[in-house]
Amino acid sequence: MPEIQFAASEPTTEQPKLGRRVPGYDIPVINERAVRAAAGLLFLGGAIAFGFAVATGSQQPLQPFGMFFMLDMLLRVTAGDRWSPSLALGRLIVSRQNPEWVGAPQKAFAWWLGFGLAFVSCVGMGWLGLPLAATLALCSVCLTLLFVETAFGICVGCKLQQLFSKTAPQYCPGGTCETRG
Repeated sequence: MPEIQFAASEPTTEQPKLGRRVPGYDIPVINERAVRAAAGLLFLGGAIAFGFAVATGSQQPLQPFGMFFMLDMLLRVTAGDRWSPSLALGRLIVSRQNPEWVGAPQKAFAWWLGFGLAFVSCVGMGWLGLPLAATLALCSVCLTLLFVETAFGICVGCKLQQLFSKTAPQYCPGGTCETRG
């Protein structure tokens, strides 16, 4: 009777859906520089749409951007960050810089938050017919979060994940999630 040979278990080289495996990191990570570049691009597009909405007194300029933003966030968390148009462009912009690896799980939490805000804004603009002031208030929250991420490297969603998750985040931007003595 032939002897059955089992392959020794080796660490998987398969990349996760969100982030990537990088030697020296225990969890999937993502390039913070690319995330900040993508946040800057989304902030720029959102600010332009916001300005046109204020100038025209209409929600119509916000609708295409709101849909794009919502779909971009949804792609990040469901299909994976490689499929996000804004992150792809962000990676291209920072491709000549050394990556700054941060934990992908806390970014996923932040992106779910962004998706939720965009979903509420889009439903408010469309089906609920919210007044322009309410839509602008919701958009202001999104724009503020994007600005804080891109300008200061502060991920508010990551901070919220730190508060609400049972597992502590790892590899935060600038080492902000390490215990300080």
